[in-house]
Amino acid sequence: MALTKEQKSAVVEEVAAAVATAHSAVAAEYRGIEANDMNVLRQKAREGGVYLRVVKNSLAKRAIENTDFECIKDHLSGPLLLAFSQEDPGAAARVIRDFAKDNAKLVVRLTAIGGSVMGPESLKQMADLPTKDQAIAILMGVMKAPIEKLVRTMAEPYAQVVRVVNAVSEAKKA
Repeated sequence: MALTKEQKSAVVEEVAAAVATAHSAVAAEYRGIEANDMNVLRQKAREGGVYLRVVKNSLAKRAIENTDFECIKDHLSGPLLLAFSQEDPGAAARVIRDFAKDNAKLVVRLTAIGGSVMGPESLKQMADLPTKDQAIAILMGVMKAPIEKLVRTMAEPYAQVVRVVNAVSEAKKA
């Protein structure tokens, strides 16, 4: 059943709203994937904070106009599944990579981040990007390291004195 003009504009608005807040995108060919498997993929995408949509390429091209993802416009052809990361840049890539491990029929066609299109080989790099919580933890570890080293350095002379006194007392007992 064909979409009416109102339905098409509603789809374009919905996709455009998701694209406006997205950090990265992944386009994958879904030909041959069963409906139950697609439902599993959609569920994993919702859990991972990823907007996942199968949309006609002409409507997707209209939705991504004047956004950072306009760069993928020329690459939209064939039956594509579009995944947009809403929470962190690597979320869509992680969801697609994990699903593609179990389902070889899902073929990644392109990835995009920061207004530039990358090939399917960059999916692993995007998927390995740290989440927001991981990035904060890494930053805190880097910020905390000099302070910890200073404290250990300042405490070491006292610790050496204690070890020497303990060794002397052990030697006198023996």
